[in-house]
Order: sequence, then structure tokens, then C-alpha cells
Amino acid sequence: MVKNILITGGAGFIGSNLALRLLSYGYNITVLDNLSEQIHGSDPNKSFLYNSIKDKVNFVLGDVCNENDWIKSIENQDIIIHLAAETGTGQSMYEVEKYVNVNVRSNAILLDCLSNKKNKIQKIIVASSRAVYGEGKYSCSEHGVVFPIQRSDYNLRKGDFNPKCPICDNNVTPMPTDEKSPLNPVSIYGITKQNQEQLISLGCKSLGISSIIYRYQNVYGPGQSLSNPYTGILSVFSTRILNNNQIEIFEDGLESRDFVYIDDVVDATILGLKITDKINTVFNIGSGKRTSVLNVANTLEKHYKLDPSINISGRYRIGDIRHNFADISKITKIGFSPKVSFTKGLEKFSNWVKKQKVCKDYFDLSIKEMQSKGIIK
Repeated sequence: MVKNILITGGAGFIGSNLALRLLSYGYNITVLDNLSEQIHGSDPNKSFLYNSIKDKVNFVLGDVCNENDWIKSIENQDIIIHLAAETGTGQSMYEVEKYVNVNVRSNAILLDCLSNKKNKIQKIIVASSRAVYGEGKYSCSEHGVVFPIQRSDYNLRKGDFNPKCPICDNNVTPMPTDEKSPLNPVSIYGITKQNQEQLISLGCKSLGISSIIYRYQNVYGPGQSLSNPYTGILSVFSTRILNNNQIEIFEDGLESRDFVYIDDVVDATILGLKITDKINTVFNIGSGKRTSVLNVANTLEKHYKLDPSINISGRYRIGDIRHNFADISKITKIGFSPKVSFTKGLEKFSNWVKKQKVCKDYFDLSIKEMQSKGIIK
């Protein structure tokens, strides 16, 4: 019987929520995490996420890029849930080595350990991202289903933010993206996650280990880092609002994302543990619905009952996509169904935020950094 589970990045947002749920089900949980300052702040002992699991799991302070830390962590484990990653789309465009090391090289080290060191790993579950699809699936009135390439700098500079049909160059309409869609990442982050998928899928097949790759959409909820300005627009916007700072929205505000609540993500991830057949497969995890960024900002303002100005700047960030939302029909066939609507989830998230100490807002510093690297136009 499977009892021992290693979660890398288990002190992070998804990892800590998953660890707590699995503990309640009677699993023995080991967490390997480096307690990154970008997520946990300068003093991890004050981190909401770390404190939620501290003294409840077998905690290994270490790095997924360190072979010895892997060897120490996988001993006696049955399953690995590999969540540790660098996740900022914009940041990935100029901190390339860091993103490749953590998101790609760590998997090579893991596979080397599994190939050459005695272990009893039966399954690896990997957190990938919708970023592997790039723009994803669209419909063209002339050519049907199409998969647009990266938007051109020429069009973006003109304020034309719409993806185009790769055949006729007309505007296209977003469709839910399924797992069979071509992988066409438009950011370094997306490329590293695609590379990770390839390594784990092929490596596990050769070792006779099951692998499940989850392509998460935009995960949100209580516990999300409020001080990390590089990822998670709900957190970024919340911190801006509570510091009474202007919210800048890139492009025209109509770009949209698929927001999926943390409890639903945990439910979906645990489904992978219940699959007893030896498989190597991929699932989308999302709500299956899209919400505009402008709608997010306006709704958060109402929840916090504050009214800082919203600046729809028309600027754009290299590596960003216009729309993407998941076709989740494949994972629904094994029992997944999102339970928390975006309306209810946003209410839960904002109620949690109101109880937290207002964080220092680092957004302006991150913008200056990205501008200096030529990422924001």
C-alpha cells in the first residue's frame, strides 16, 4: 500500500495545501523545499505557508538541483509529487539559467537518481503549466480550428493585441485548449515546462514508472504569496489595492485567464494517486472558464471596498499570451469536477487577504527591472 509521498516545493502554495490534505488522509509526507525568499520572505519562520506545515511533515531543507538532497529525500518514498519550480513568465525571459536549472536540470538529476540509486518509486506526478500551449486553441471563421503563433511585436506596438489565424492573418476566437493541442510555448518559462514534461514522460517510461503530468491553469486562493510581484495577478492586484497604489493593467484589459481555486487543484492532483494502473499521461487542470484581467481588478476593488485608480496602459510584456482556458473533459472522466466558482473563490481569497498584514508592494520594482531588460514595451 502506498503510504510515503515526497512533495518537492511542498512549502509553497499548492504544495502546502496538498501536504495538509494528504496528512489528513493518513499519508506520511516528506517535503523538500529551499524556502525561497521570493515566496517566503527573508525570514521563513514568518511565512504563512511554511508555518502551515512546519512540524507536521518530515521537512528537508534542500534544493532540487542538488543530487544529495534528492537521494536523501527519495529514500523509502513510494510516490514523488514534483511541484518545485520557478514560475514567473516575465522573469523567465531574463533569468534564463535559473529557470532552466530548476525547471529542467532538476528533472535530469532526479531521473539519474532513480536510474542509478536503489529506490521504490512507483509514480511521479509533475506540475506543468498551461504555458506549454502558448496561445492555445482558437477558431477562425475561414479555416476552422487553428493554433496561432506568438503575437508579432509589430501588431502589439499598434495596440492590436488579438492573436491571428496563421493561414489568413484574420482575428480568431479563443476555444478551450485540450491536451492534444500542439505545444507552442512563447516564454522561456513555457519552454522549460515543456522540456520537463518530455524528460519525465520518456524517463519514467524507460524506468517502468508511472507518470502523470498536470497542466495547471492560474491557481489561486488563501495562502497565495502576497509579496511575490512576478506571479499571481490576484495577489499582485490585492497588494496594490491595499497599499492604495494604482493598478496597471497591460494591453487593453480584455486578456483573459482560466482561474482555478486551490481546493479544486488539490482534489484533481490527489486523483492521480488513486490511479492504480501503470500509466504515462497528461491532464489539464482548470475551471474550463475564462475571466478577463479587467474583471478581476474591478471585482477585487469591490471586495476590499477601496477604489485606487486602474490604468489600462496599453503596454505589453514579452512572453505573455492573450487568452488560454482549459478543456477539462479528459480529467472529468476520472471524477474531477471544479466545485468552487470564480465568484465564490474570489470572495474566499479576499476574505483571507483582509486578515493578513498588508505586505510591502514590490510591483513597481519588478516593473523597473523588466523594463531595464526590455521585457515590457
